[in-house]
Amino acid sequence: MARLDVNRSGEMEVFVRVVELGGFSAAARAFRMTPSAVSKLVGRLEARLAVRLLNRSTRQVQLTPEGCVFYERAVRVLADLEEAERGAATNDAPRGRLSVNVNVPFGEHFLLPLVPAFLAQHPEVTLDLVLTDEVIDLLERRTDVAVRAGPLKSSQLLARKLGETRKLIVGSPAYLQQRGTPVTPADLASHNRLGFTYARALEGWPLMEGGKVVQVALNGNARVSDGESLRRLAVAGLGLVRLAAFQVRDDIAAGRLVAVLEDFNPGDLEEFHAVFVGQGGHLPSRVRALLDFLVENVRFG
Repeated sequence: MARLDVNRSGEMEVFVRVVELGGFSAAARAFRMTPSAVSKLVGRLEARLAVRLLNRSTRQVQLTPEGCVFYERAVRVLADLEEAERGAATNDAPRGRLSVNVNVPFGEHFLLPLVPAFLAQHPEVTLDLVLTDEVIDLLERRTDVAVRAGPLKSSQLLARKLGETRKLIVGSPAYLQQRGTPVTPADLASHNRLGFTYARALEGWPLMEGGKVVQVALNGNARVSDGESLRRLAVAGLGLVRLAAFQVRDDIAAGRLVAVLEDFNPGDLEEFHAVFVGQGGHLPSRVRALLDFLVENVRFG
């Protein structure tokens, strides 16, 4: 158990300022302390943690790998502490750092275009955005909100549904002119069917045939890690892809891509959810503000 006479937040604040200002002397001036006092405080922190956080030289300090991890977490803890104090005094208006992880298609087509409007509504919020199709552990990555596509796995996370979208098989006009337009699912055997590098809920493309859904396996000569890269390969004429309708609607309207085999489309829908950690029923105002904003403004069409 932590001793009551250890001011951990104070130690964190001094350590963070040493890192951000580049040395003990600059941090000492900021806190109106002596450089030796700042150095002793950081040394006491390292001794308590039993790890070296900084490599010192006569001119500068440099974070160790352990120091990098502690610095990132300390910044987040101090931001949360500041938000808690301000919230108690100002009715908990949204403010502070908000870490958001979304899959690449959703980020490109929805979140990034909405960021200016969200920050205009909440000018005291700072967004940390990560666009990746990798499914992350929110607690491990210290992430406030993640947007995930597809069915949700059972977990302790909470979720709000943002909408759902159809899936389409598409190819470029140049590719279809060269390889022919598939008319039946069997025609896909002669086509380059591109997919993802990570495991999907479905191992192939579902198509209706003979009154039942059949899975057409992938056999393409390229796989990629995210849906936007896959879309770009299709536009470039490499092969056929199956993507969310919102990803390709502009390409279809502009003639860069053509939807095929729509008569065999099973009409399955891919759901999108915003997932988050609801610790003890408390939801920071910045998280609640983003969730409400996304539910109100995201339209899959």
